[in-house]
Amino acid sequence: MKVTAVSEVGSASELRELLGEPSARAATKERSRLHAIDREWLALSPFCVLATSDALGNCDASPKGDPAGRLVHVVDDGTIAVPERPGNKRVDGYSNVLSNPHAGIISIIPGRTETLRINGRARVLRDAPFFNEMVVRGHRPILALLIEIDTIFFHCAKAFMRSQLWQPETWQADALPSHASLTKAVQDTPETLAELEEYYSPEVYSQKLYRA
Repeated sequence: MKVTAVSEVGSASELRELLGEPSARAATKERSRLHAIDREWLALSPFCVLATSDALGNCDASPKGDPAGRLVHVVDDGTIAVPERPGNKRVDGYSNVLSNPHAGIISIIPGRTETLRINGRARVLRDAPFFNEMVVRGHRPILALLIEIDTIFFHCAKAFMRSQLWQPETWQADALPSHASLTKAVQDTPETLAELEEYYSPEVYSQKLYRA
């Protein structure tokens, strides 16, 4: 359905007129090299979102998670690597990088309301010496995304404060049915609901986290 009767922003000058100018601190916070505090942050972060797009601009955002200290590997002050573990094999983000190397991540520490943003140029690696430093539960990464940093900066806390993301009293985890039920509702799958419930059960699914 086409959305009508809207007032659309059509130029950068109009956008700036609506939002105003950033403060000096916000405008100058970008860096191109990792600071020691960035390294500390990445060592404590167990979760990030990886953003990519293909040559035509089709976008993808993919969640990545590992134990803190094993998620984002610091190669040097200008380079990081994000490991790939067993997953659904769609490879949307990696396919994007092969045609458009620009990528970004938002790194999150549970309980913290600011985030660390890193943008750069990525390559897909099938192996490298530092893969041995990203072993989890005895398993090396399947591959890794190497990102040469262009910009890095901390993003302010307002989004997390507005969403109340870390406040358990706002959580509604049981407001929707199980993942198996959601899958059955939106996909024409040959499996029965009972079979999907078994497949996605924590006991079964946890065995597939690092073993292909």
